[in-house]
Amino acid sequence: MTTPAERRRTGRTARERVSRSEHGRWIPAADRPDPLGVLEAQGADRVARLLPIRYGRMADSAFSYLRGAAAVMAADLAAVPDTGLTVQLCGDAHLVNFGVYASPERALLFDVNDFDETHPGPFEWDVKRLAASVAVAARDAGQDDRCARRAARAAVQGYATAMRRLAGLGELDVWYSRIDTADLLPLIRKKGRRKAVEEGLAHARRRTSLQALGKLTEERDGRRRIISSPPLVEELSKSELRSLGLVFSDYRASLAEDRRVLLGRYRFVDAAMKVVGVGSVGTRCYIVLLEGRDSSDPLFLQLKEAGRSVLEDHLPRTRVDAEVAVHHGGRRVVTGQHLMQAASDIFLGWTIGPAGRHFYGRQLRDMKGAVEVGALTPSGLRAYADLCGRTLARAHARTGDRLAVAGYLGAADTFAEAVADFALRYADRTAADHRELVEAIESGRITAARGV
Repeated sequence: MTTPAERRRTGRTARERVSRSEHGRWIPAADRPDPLGVLEAQGADRVARLLPIRYGRMADSAFSYLRGAAAVMAADLAAVPDTGLTVQLCGDAHLVNFGVYASPERALLFDVNDFDETHPGPFEWDVKRLAASVAVAARDAGQDDRCARRAARAAVQGYATAMRRLAGLGELDVWYSRIDTADLLPLIRKKGRRKAVEEGLAHARRRTSLQALGKLTEERDGRRRIISSPPLVEELSKSELRSLGLVFSDYRASLAEDRRVLLGRYRFVDAAMKVVGVGSVGTRCYIVLLEGRDSSDPLFLQLKEAGRSVLEDHLPRTRVDAEVAVHHGGRRVVTGQHLMQAASDIFLGWTIGPAGRHFYGRQLRDMKGAVEVGALTPSGLRAYADLCGRTLARAHARTGDRLAVAGYLGAADTFAEAVADFALRYADRTAADHRELVEAIESGRITAARGV
């Protein structure tokens, strides 16, 4: 068994593979794939009539484009040398994929909350995507490059500071570490900002299945039904409902025994197809309404298609990865989420859906909430970026060799400065890619539905 000193030395040795300062020297590869071609290829297996919504949402801003272009950035990251220090990656670690949710004990936690692209890979890929998203968000909000760079640097510094701290802890201490929102409030000194955070947390606590019942359903023919609002929410045919009922049974079987017993106390009421997110638009996603003791005891679940991670084409497969990721995309997502999150949804499971497609299931609303990134001041964005960086470090520390990563980072700010430089360079590239998408829409090459 290697000693802590040897593990740290492994990290320092990785600097010979790619130095810390080298992370800032990014230019597009000469053979860089056409971004629009990457997006179109990704949409080939999606619901074609929904793709205009995806392109319309991505065209709204450079940040919206970045959110939907995880596949484009994965190819860009794969084109440059990496550290070889492997962790479980979120795979899409932009600012909006962090937020609050309820733990099984009903505490509000702050954590990474999207794992559609999760896959083992070099730790810096997540850090670079987070930093780039910070820089792009800052520019979208009208902040200058100095502010954008400072915010991106804060994200990387938060990551590095947390990783160094976690490297000094024992295994169980790292595994049990979490960011409870109750611990965050005392750190917010400005009264106005603290009040806004408290209001946001209160709003998240109200986002439950019972709240969703009043918003998403109506009484129809004496029964509760999900409101149809095409193309965003679409009613299912009777045959589709029967098929989904069978899928639901298989999903239930993937849960731990105690969760199966609990879910067995609910009965299937209705389901619908629902458009979600930006990058996910076009994937098949269903919302399912269940009823417990009576009609005032609802449970909303989401069954979402899980295809291949955008990282899979760019990373070697380990033995475990080959078993988990390739054989079932839903299991890949669930496994990654359990590994990275401090606590996960009690109804997190997977199943095979219609036409043999892979799905994973979770609660639709369980006190989930997110920060409105565009409304943050420069200092607020820096603080939020730092929080996201620390959160990402905790997730990586659970799944990779935190001592090796800390050894690579070292005590200096070299890595943070370099990735801040990368973030601005990639923000430039994102702005150009976004313009190309808008021009393709205006020329008619790509059909988009704006404002949907």
